[in-house]
Amino acid sequence: MLWFEATAVVPGGRANLRQLYINRNNVHSFKEFLATALREARDSMGAGHHPLCILQLTHSGRYSKPYGRPQPVIAYHDPYLDARAGVSPDQEPVTDADLEQLQDKYVEAALLAQEAGFDGVDIKSCYRYLLSELLAAHTRAGRYGDDFNNRSRFLLETVEKVRAKTGNDFILAVRLNAYDAHPYPYGWGVDPEDYTRPDLADPIRLVRLLKEKGVALVSISAGNPYYTNPEVTRPFDIPPKGAGLPAEHPLESVARLFKITREIQEAEPELAIVGSGYSWLRQFFGHAAAANIARGAATLAGAGRLAFAYPDFARDLLTRGYLDERRVCIACSRCTQIMRDGGKAGCVVRDAGVYLPVYKEISSAS
Repeated sequence: MLWFEATAVVPGGRANLRQLYINRNNVHSFKEFLATALREARDSMGAGHHPLCILQLTHSGRYSKPYGRPQPVIAYHDPYLDARAGVSPDQEPVTDADLEQLQDKYVEAALLAQEAGFDGVDIKSCYRYLLSELLAAHTRAGRYGDDFNNRSRFLLETVEKVRAKTGNDFILAVRLNAYDAHPYPYGWGVDPEDYTRPDLADPIRLVRLLKEKGVALVSISAGNPYYTNPEVTRPFDIPPKGAGLPAEHPLESVARLFKITREIQEAEPELAIVGSGYSWLRQFFGHAAAANIARGAATLAGAGRLAFAYPDFARDLLTRGYLDERRVCIACSRCTQIMRDGGKAGCVVRDAGVYLPVYKEISSAS
């Protein structure tokens, strides 16, 4: 399965100038891009190989930088995040009316993705981007805040609207933060008394409702890479520029992600759940993924940074049964740094000829 990530549904919802944005004027480019990816997959794995292709739809919310400078869109004020995201104390949160209009933009984007040939879309709801922030909108008034029904309303209504327009054969997926690791009442999936402990009651309730409304695939993640504990999301050895060393051993971060995913999979054993946190395990990715799938702790295992470093990792697992330790991700955070600095992200270590000059140039400029 190929998960084409972070495609904005409106131009103002992009996190950087390079982020994809699907619209009527460029849907042909998405179609050509997808055709190229499928052709290369067939060339690599044989004529009968056709990976499932999902396009992720997003609005970056408080982390929107569509023209290279912060233009945050907030659901509410968060004293822990506002200053970091360039949110002024007098900024007005997005209105209920604007959110209702945004749902229609998700529908339009999903229909365009279907037209381009994608098998489905992912309605991204993680990392404190706008939809993720709404899930934790305990302090917001109106239709999209306060109690669980209101906080989950935007996502659930959007799923319903997309399903109604795209039909039952189009896959609906959600990339979901199950645990924000963020102080209550500003965090989702957290123990109100101790935000460092997950409380999955609401996330599991949401996953069940998503399944009822036709979501067939839920990819689980946690944390906020823009906050003080990015290791919750992305276990690493070397931090990106300006960040400190992780507060815990990376294996603890991996284990937390595995545990959260397992609890959700066990709560909904018939739903396809994708686990994350595997890239730090390097050449042992396949062993951990196989073990989790065999014990019912996940249906699928996803890889992000590993795919940058080792684009052929899935083929090698299928054809050779193991990964080459000389090609795996080493969790150095350089790809993250390039992305944050506005460059073309890739592996500085394994693809140094292309990305090391990019990394040096953009690091010196920033």
